[in-house]
Amino acid sequence: MEPNSPRSFEAIITPQRSLSPGMMRTLLAAIGLLCVASATLFVSLGAWPVGGFTGLELLLAAYLIRLHIREGRASELILLSPAALRIIRTNPAGQRQEITLEPTWLRIDLTERPGRTPALTVGARRQRHEIAAALGSEQKRDLATALDAALYALQNPRYS
Repeated sequence: MEPNSPRSFEAIITPQRSLSPGMMRTLLAAIGLLCVASATLFVSLGAWPVGGFTGLELLLAAYLIRLHIREGRASELILLSPAALRIIRTNPAGQRQEITLEPTWLRIDLTERPGRTPALTVGARRQRHEIAAALGSEQKRDLATALDAALYALQNPRYS
């Protein structure tokens, strides 16, 4: 597909992050302050091993917050044109993976899974690819409806 070809549909999907990186640093500083305060209290009472474990707890919290921020850099781009459906996934490290599907026989399926968000898959013949794994149930349903409508309009053009 050429970069300037007309697009029938375009969606950018990124994981939702409720806190900005600045707020994450503030959260980590607050956790650190609470850990230092509790460790100081326990060490002053003579329970000095608690200080070491509190330090490990702080390191674990910092690692998990850093991992959460890193995972937020992933994205998925869905482009539908008359020539192809392109799914471009970028992982948190910046590496890209591109999947190209022929739109003529393309099918959109939203599979309900008990207790989990539904699986949104696209595919033609034997190729099936799950898309929008980072979205919630309602967002997946909206995306499925919009992509299905764009695909229907592409496969069934109206001539005047």
